[in-house]
Amino acid sequence: MTKSELRKKYLDKRKNLSNEEVLKLSDMIFRNFISQFEVKEEQKIHVFMSISKFNEVNTGFFFRHFLNNGVRIFLPKMVGDKIIAVEFTKHTEMAQNSWGIAEPVSSRDSGVTDFDYVITPLVYCDPSGERVGYGKGYYDGFFKTIDDRCVKVGVSFFSPQETIDDLTGSDVRLDYLVTPTEMLSFRGF
Repeated sequence: MTKSELRKKYLDKRKNLSNEEVLKLSDMIFRNFISQFEVKEEQKIHVFMSISKFNEVNTGFFFRHFLNNGVRIFLPKMVGDKIIAVEFTKHTEMAQNSWGIAEPVSSRDSGVTDFDYVITPLVYCDPSGERVGYGKGYYDGFFKTIDDRCVKVGVSFFSPQETIDDLTGSDVRLDYLVTPTEMLSFRGF
């Protein structure tokens, strides 16, 4: 299927989830992530803020755990047509951007490029780790600015089934996908 067909299909599937289902499945994804990856104090983790109106995986579970365990958190912020990484603390001032996404008020790029993990939003991930986002390519561009050793972890309510037929040279594959019931590695592809 094409990215646009998959985007429509999986956005519709997410839209049909209740708030309770989103929270329950998000908690399962978080628990699966923590059981699979060693998260330690002072690690650097880049994680997105969920967009609740799109029924995205609720990353609040991740934030609470990371803050309570001394993990350094970095948030994406759109500056022009690029994502920068702004460090997040309990005191970071936040505001909604024009898309309704909470992001830091500061536009000061941390300069960090050697994240331990980049927890990545997506609409769909196929069986080889290729992802479908919202169609703007922001994360593909961001991935090209960070260290190759950063572990890119997608989170999704749904396991991969269909293959993406219209990949381009600018698409960047994930290293792992975490769902409520499994963790898939794409490092051997």
